[in-house]
Amino acid sequence: MMNRWLVTGAGGMLGRDLVRVLEALNEPVLAATRQDLDITDRFSVRAVVSRYRPTAIVNCAAWTRFHEAETSEAEAHLINGRGARELATICGDRSIRLVHLSTDYVFDGASRRPYAESAATGPINAYGRTKLAGEQAVLELLPDDGTIVRTAWLYGRHGTNFLRKMVRLEQTHKTVDVVDDQWGQPTWSVDLAQQIVALVRHGASGVFHGTSSGETTWYDFARMIFRLLGADPGRIRPVRSDQIAGGELRPRYTVLGHAAWREVGLTPIRHWSAALERSFPLLADEEW
Repeated sequence: MMNRWLVTGAGGMLGRDLVRVLEALNEPVLAATRQDLDITDRFSVRAVVSRYRPTAIVNCAAWTRFHEAETSEAEAHLINGRGARELATICGDRSIRLVHLSTDYVFDGASRRPYAESAATGPINAYGRTKLAGEQAVLELLPDDGTIVRTAWLYGRHGTNFLRKMVRLEQTHKTVDVVDDQWGQPTWSVDLAQQIVALVRHGASGVFHGTSSGETTWYDFARMIFRLLGADPGRIRPVRSDQIAGGELRPRYTVLGHAAWREVGLTPIRHWSAALERSFPLLADEEW
């Protein structure tokens, strides 16, 4: 059965790619940007839902300003926590499936093996705490129709992201300092968008990790970007997290496991390096 989709936060990197994927599949979708819909306003959300009647909502709306969340945690919580609760409440009232995007930062980074979907959470920063609050609200209110998709290290055509930053710095700097003691999984936003569609079509609920397979550091990620640009990867210089502003607030190891995908019969996202090689020709002609 074809779904009617509502995508909140549709002006962001993932939201825009998700809308594009859905349109290519000829699936009906309402793209609601931050200006179109404030997810913390229950009356506005109810009005949009009543008018459009979606069968699936994907919540890409989020406070993502990591450093500002430390001094504005209450404001960040309004969007990441309360906003998710408002959406979950409305979805529960109307039997709508909700996919809520979360983050690897719900973990403390103390592990040295991939975090399972069921692993204990323990965020060490305000951003992670507010996103965890959103997760808890969705799982509490929608035990059957709520899905959490944790993602990390997203890059793509739109918005601010590490790939775009490295391309700009390659053009303007002789050398670039990048941390080499934080481990994660670079994830192409298009891959994640396609994975979300597959997940909803499958009717799965619970917690899933929407990241690429494999693992790497920001340093090695940057080196591969330079190689794909035809630049000397030796221009990337390794530095420690404690040598950059706010580095101590970021978990060191947030590699995520993908067992939940296999348990429901779906294939996890491909290896991060294969995705980067595939995406790069499509992104290289953009205005960086």
